[in-house]
Amino acid sequence: MPRRKTRTEPPASAATSGGPVKLTQFSHGGGCGCKIAPAMLQQILTSTPAALVPRQLLVGTETSDDAAVYQLNGDQALVATTDFFMPIVDDAFDFGAIAATNALSDVYAMGGVPLLALAVVGMPIDKLPLETIRRILEGGESVCRRAGIPIAGGHSIDSLEPIYGLVAIGVVHPDHLKRNSGARPGDKLVLGKGLGVGFLSAALKKGMLSTHAYEVLVSSTTQLNTPGRALACLAGVHAMTDVTGFGLLGHLVEICKASRVSAVIDYAALPILPGALDYGAKGCVTGASARNWTSYGESVSLPNKHFGELDRALLTDPQTSGGLLISCAPEVVTEVLATFLQDGFDHATVIGEVGEGKPEVTVVRSH
Repeated sequence: MPRRKTRTEPPASAATSGGPVKLTQFSHGGGCGCKIAPAMLQQILTSTPAALVPRQLLVGTETSDDAAVYQLNGDQALVATTDFFMPIVDDAFDFGAIAATNALSDVYAMGGVPLLALAVVGMPIDKLPLETIRRILEGGESVCRRAGIPIAGGHSIDSLEPIYGLVAIGVVHPDHLKRNSGARPGDKLVLGKGLGVGFLSAALKKGMLSTHAYEVLVSSTTQLNTPGRALACLAGVHAMTDVTGFGLLGHLVEICKASRVSAVIDYAALPILPGALDYGAKGCVTGASARNWTSYGESVSLPNKHFGELDRALLTDPQTSGGLLISCAPEVVTEVLATFLQDGFDHATVIGEVGEGKPEVTVVRSH
């Protein structure tokens, strides 16, 4: 994956009076941590009148999946999604790149291939230099170039906080479409990226993040979830989603509810980004983590005698541009992991399994 030149220090430490603009100072929350809490979102959606559902609409709002999918013909279905948020980092180029990567992830999570994107731009033009805004757009364009697609248009407004993201359009063969509702008892659960993005972003906002940890943060959040395309072609891959603002537990609960299954994850098997737990232990935890737990904690078994507040915070940590979460048959696990590794995802690992019973998640810790 093409990388930008390594800095000598993280942007946050360079921002002083009269120095570079700190984007995060303009936002009350950053990245996917800006999402409306799951419980509140559910209340909003349940009170919304039912929408028209044509037979060609293969995926809509019914299971809180990653994107809408509309069948065009026997060989093609359109994948459509949008994702945008406020700055998670201070560097303008990196913010744009992270936001674009996150938006395209929803297409990959459905098993699709991106075709084009439209930019969603909201900027406080009286507070941000035009050069800063231009660099945000350049960051997004750089990711779309890596994905092999154009940014073919978009819309911009003058807003109180910086907002950037994409409308992403892709295509998938209807037979290869992967939903979050196909998990089966006996499946293994595979996670493609390390956890802890929220811990690192909280440390950045507090001015505590080291240069190396910043590079870890940017590297993870700008890594396109391209394995989704190949994984979609494997018959043994039954369900797929990406882990973003609701944290690992939140998106796994969605799989369980949509698939009418239960799940067990092994905390000891979770991949964690280097340094993330250290920052979490120092109090670098986002407010979204607690809101996430309040929203879906009743669907999770997490015994207090085995797990502390830091453990729970990691499990509910909002992952901006997080990894793919796969539910697959045991016999294709090796192929799934190999597919991740071929695309440079060295954190991909088996974290649990799917079972029968009430739609809930049980967390255990192996020895």
